[in-house]
Amino acid sequence: MKNELDSKFLLQVFDKIRQNGAKENEQYHLMGITAYTDHDGYTLFIEDATVKLQFGFHNQYHFDYDTKEQYEAFEKKLKQIDKAY
Repeated sequence: MKNELDSKFLLQVFDKIRQNGAKENEQYHLMGITAYTDHDGYTLFIEDATVKLQFGFHNQYHFDYDTKEQYEAFEKKLKQIDKAY
């Protein structure tokens, strides 16, 4: 399955989670999504209970999920955050 999320959208949602989410131990939580960076800030992580996204240097990203339905639910949450904030 091809993931259709573009880098601008991912960065925008990450920023909205950081601005509007609850901060706990360098992680931000909003609407069931957790967002954080690695120690140097070059790699972003956005995840929920079933999907993990690693977004890094040169707009490279990697998704980790088991089913298409999990990915679709994750994508829907990201779009909801983008729309709500």
